[in-house]
Amino acid sequence: MSGEVQAAAVLGGLSENEQLDANKPAGGRVRPRRLGLGDWLLPVYTVIAFVFLLIPIAYTFVFSFNDSIKSNISWRGFTFDKWINVCNVEGGAVCEAFANSIVIGLVATVAATVLGTMIAIAIVRYRFRARSAISLLLFLPMATPEVVLGAGLAAQFLAAGVAKDMTTIILAHTMFCISFVVVTVKARVASLDPALEEAGRDLYGSPAQVFWRVTFPLLMPGIAAAALLSFALSFDDFIITNFNSGSVSTFPKYIYISAARGIPAEANVIASAVFIIALVLVVGAQVSRAARQKRLARLG
Repeated sequence: MSGEVQAAAVLGGLSENEQLDANKPAGGRVRPRRLGLGDWLLPVYTVIAFVFLLIPIAYTFVFSFNDSIKSNISWRGFTFDKWINVCNVEGGAVCEAFANSIVIGLVATVAATVLGTMIAIAIVRYRFRARSAISLLLFLPMATPEVVLGAGLAAQFLAAGVAKDMTTIILAHTMFCISFVVVTVKARVASLDPALEEAGRDLYGSPAQVFWRVTFPLLMPGIAAAALLSFALSFDDFIITNFNSGSVSTFPKYIYISAARGIPAEANVIASAVFIIALVLVVGAQVSRAARQKRLARLG
């Protein structure tokens, strides 16, 4: 509808059908709307971006079924053998590296989540000296390049005479994961309504009871998100791990070393399985959330 016709329709109090009739030309036909640049540019850009992001994942998944021998660069044929016998390559080295990454990720996640949650609660709820300085320093590991963190930690372990093994990897991962936990949980703590905790104290609840029965359940979404983020960062890390791992192999380190001769199909199998599990968890969480909101809407 042209600007003049729309203004006249508004001032004259015309109904929607009358406005559409006023917009028709003399022949009675409605002029087709022309597609502008923005109507097709954004969809095309979205499709290209998704294709660009999904190509490596699709390649990894497809080549996990490749009937390769030593190299997994060229396609040799379709087989399920790599999925069935995933731990048979190189004496089970890929499964050992994957298991190391899982153990390191879980231990580092638990340590970083516990310490980071306590720090976040202390920063938000209490006033003490150097509080602002501590808040600023917690952001430094997030802003510092990983190569600097990895080299600095490696130098410290070397100066202290600490042998590099799985323990040094866990310490390094815990160190840089704490910052992400603090930032995530801190936002959740700041959003809590103090009246809920006051109600618990009014009902003669002890500080421990108020925390575990009121505060902690309310903090659980933020703590769970922080833990998932920490595990993803720890499992995926290569640079800091490479500086502080010594002879211990993790899954990203194994992939990097194997890339020179072609990543084995068994590594593609594990990577594809991790992606599928993560996708199922995300979809399941979204479906559960939607069902819960629908139930609440019916009850309301």
